[in-house]
Amino acid sequence: MRVRARARRLVCGAAGGGDAGMTTSEYAMGTIAACAFAAVLYKVVTSDMVAGALEAVVGRALNVPF
Repeated sequence: MRVRARARRLVCGAAGGGDAGMTTSEYAMGTIAACAFAAVLYKVVTSDMVAGALEAVVGRALNVPF
């Protein structure tokens, strides 16, 4: 009996065969969080201050004397 119980624990996992993956609601929350992060990142990157800084960096990189 002990061998069977031990084998079952090894096969099913130490937690007794808990959830193996995410549920649909967890995928939905992850997708919503990723979209919100993408929207905030897009707003930051397209802001005037960041766009000006990126243009300055690219401009300096293109005007490097050889």
